[in-house]
Parts: sequence; C-alpha cells; structure tokens
Amino acid sequence: MSDILVRGSSTDGSIRIFVAITTELVNEAQRIHKTFPTATAALGRTLTISAIMGAGMKNETDSTTIQFKGDGPLGSIIAVCDNQSRVRGYVVNPGVDIPRKENGKLDVGTAVGKGYLNVIRDLGLKEPYAGQVPIVTGEIAEDMTYYFASSEQIPTAIALGVLVNPDMSVLASGGFMLQLMPGASEEAAAALEDKMKTLPPITDMISQGMSAEDILFTVTEGFDMLMENKTVTPKYECKCSKERMEKALISIGREELESLIAEQGSAELTCQFCDNRYTFNKEALEELLAQAK
Repeated sequence: MSDILVRGSSTDGSIRIFVAITTELVNEAQRIHKTFPTATAALGRTLTISAIMGAGMKNETDSTTIQFKGDGPLGSIIAVCDNQSRVRGYVVNPGVDIPRKENGKLDVGTAVGKGYLNVIRDLGLKEPYAGQVPIVTGEIAEDMTYYFASSEQIPTAIALGVLVNPDMSVLASGGFMLQLMPGASEEAAAALEDKMKTLPPITDMISQGMSAEDILFTVTEGFDMLMENKTVTPKYECKCSKERMEKALISIGREELESLIAEQGSAELTCQFCDNRYTFNKEALEELLAQAK
C-alpha cells in the first residue's frame, strides 16, 4: 500500500482529521539511518506526526521542526517538515534497542526518557513560533497530544504506530490526528473520547489492508464527515546540497577556515538527515576562504 495523507472535516466544521500511511517513508528513514527497532519506532512516529502537521501548513516556505530532548538512551529525536509533507529527521543514537514491554510492544517511552519536547513552526512571520512542554510519557503520540492541549489550546487526539519486521524493515507505519474546532459540543467531545478507547492500534488497521480513507471514517464513525480532496504523498526527502555545505563552511569564519586548511588540508561534512558526504579539498577550501568575510 502506497504512502498517502488524507484529511476530512465534519459537515458542521467542528471536527477535523488527518490520516497518514507512512510505511515507505519510515522504511526509507530506517534504511538511511540503519536504526534498530526501538529507534525505528521512535523516529518513525515522530516523522509521521511531522508529516501530518506539515499538511496543515499553507505556504511553500512554511516549516515545522519537532525535537524530543529526552534523557533516555536514544538521545534527541529531530523531524523537520514542509507544507507538502516532505520530511527528514534523525535520532542521535540509532543503534538503541532495549527490551520490549511485558505486552511485547517496543518500549519507546523508556528509550526516549524524560526531558522536553520543542515544536518550532516557521510560518513566514518575523519570528518562528516556538512551544516547549515537558515529555509526559516518551511514547510520542501522548506527548504531541499534550503539546497541542497546553501550547496551542486545541483538544487533540493523536495515534501513531510503527510495526517493525524481524529483518528490521517496517511492516506498517502511520497515524492520525483528530482535532476539535471552536464550537464543538461537549457531547461530540465525549463521543469521540469513548470512540478512541475502542479503536484497534493504527498499525493493525494498516496491516489489515485498511486504506487511509477507511481509517478516517472508522475513527469518526457516527459523525457526518466530508473527505477533502487535498491528498498528498508524504515522503522522506532531504534538502542538503553542496551549496548548503559550502555556506556552512563559510559561516564558521576566516580564522576557523584558515586553521582547517593549515591543520587538515581538506574537510568532509556528513548530512545528519540523509548521511550524504561532501568532501572539500584544499583548493575548494581556499576558494571558500576568499568568500568568507
């Protein structure tokens, strides 16, 4: 089943929902970063909610950055997304895999640990909007739910899941985000809360062959819903380039560049998001030195 992100809203405008299937996207992240299962689940969930948030942005230059800074063995998790749900990200310690919980599920919460969740939205205004909340469980979905409730005051239900195969590849990945808009009744909120308790895990729905549209109408069963025709394909896509790396080297300043040329005679930069390597020989560094202020 190909990756897809769909959205819908209730006919009265009181509910909106985004549903994403991100199996291929998370497989690509696993392949690039060679993550072990617990790290794959943590990064995959973060990339999925990032893609969902990206779908809610209007302008091409808009971006959202999600950063989990926990004290668990995974270290920080970063995901960045644009308004086309093109995401990139990494986890500091991709080789982390800890014992599963008693119910057999991956223990993402322990791997993330306690700390802070930062969400930075750059929407083309003078200053990016930054929100910070404490990490509640480390399971990603609950923490993002808490972020929306406390930082953006939007009642939100989020489900995220990544099912990892024995060979480390991803069998199923996806998620949904349901939000109550101003004017939603208390009855609607209570009915949705009850519904959330009875839903199967999102990865079960995906691995059983349910489409994103099926999931959307299952989650909102009992409400008059319209599916919007704004479907996108979420993708893992890095924006690094030789030009960006050159700018990074120029930005370190003349003194640093001079000592780099004198001591090492060359430089190799690796992109954290896609693992691409960029090599600069002595001549290239000297050219950049001439451009540095």
